[in-house]
Amino acid sequence: MSAPSNVDPQEVSKFDHVAWVWWGSAGTMGMLHVINPLRSQFVFDHIDILQARVLDVGCGSGIFAESLARAGGKVVGIDQSRRTLEVARQHAAKGRLSIDYRHQTVEELAAQEADSYNIVTRMEMLEHVPDPAAVVGARARLLKPGGHAFFSTINRTLKVWLFAVIGGEYILRILSRGTHSYARLIRPDELTSWAKPAELRFVSIASFIYNPLTTRFHVALGDEDVNYMACFVRKGQ
Repeated sequence: MSAPSNVDPQEVSKFDHVAWVWWGSAGTMGMLHVINPLRSQFVFDHIDILQARVLDVGCGSGIFAESLARAGGKVVGIDQSRRTLEVARQHAAKGRLSIDYRHQTVEELAAQEADSYNIVTRMEMLEHVPDPAAVVGARARLLKPGGHAFFSTINRTLKVWLFAVIGGEYILRILSRGTHSYARLIRPDELTSWAKPAELRFVSIASFIYNPLTTRFHVALGDEDVNYMACFVRKGQ
């Protein structure tokens, strides 16, 4: 069976190969553990997650999904890597967390469960699909009117190429080499342009700012620096 049209098999294979290291905070996925409290708080600052229906698109092995579940969300996580989903299920079971992990595309789910979720997130994954605009549209259809969509992705600028790709992957080595393709990175104005026809209203934007001396991140609200987060709300009530 051929892969769905908006799935890149090479990207799926890339994540299959690192499935078993997601939960190692000192390994190649360590930076996700560092920024996870910051991106979780960005969501919590915009909407009460308690008992909310939450969809985490491109959930990987569940680092972010578990944070949402611990905060009281009723979480569904979808991904195209079967290996990472298996790791996610095992880790959630150890933590006695009830998370519904599914091997499914966001477009498939949108056809089945439109207008069903209070919150839909896509963190560090939008730049890994062939047609990110289609993903934005599908996510909007999954939201209830008034529901919140959250994105985290990487800007496409010369600074990003120097700091995130060359600096992060080759000099500081805080990311695995080949993690990002510069051509697939997404400018905030592109994300906003895809959101408008999907009836998503822009709410706010913030960036992760990295200090190489302290090896710590902080969040700068209103900033669209290197790695940024954005919040949108589906129009209507």
